Amino acid sequence: MDKIILWKDKENKIIDPELFSTKAEALAVALADDCEKSRKRKNKRTQIRKFYDEVLKLNMEAKTRTANWDNILPLVNMIIAKAAYAKGRELISDNFLNFIRSSVEQVKVPEDLSVFANFFEAFYGFYRLYCPAN
Repeated sequence: MDKIILWKDKENKIIDPELFSTKAEALAVALADDCEKSRKRKNKRTQIRKFYDEVLKLNMEAKTRTANWDNILPLVNMIIAKAAYAKGRELISDNFLNFIRSSVEQVKVPEDLSVFANFFEAFYGFYRLYCPAN
């Protein structure tokens, strides 16, 4: 699975035009495949939804409390630890952990978090299609 790059040109704030379509769908297909291959049914929609909800919550907080970014960013980075914990419990796949890690590592300012949240939303919509019942 290819690493997700949030920006086509971060300096000029240009988002990759295929980020919320082709790339989100490709990630959904890969993670749905992980789900089907695992005996313990990794990447259940409810597990993925927990991470999605956390990203949305932090994104909303970053938008409404912009002066508090220095306290929000550590919580964004803590999502990696939460994903590692879920991986240790065999609830998510390596691919999902890598997606979370590489995405969170790109978040430096609130705009990065907003792009990540929008990408996660697009991915989750496709994931619902490709992994409909788990």
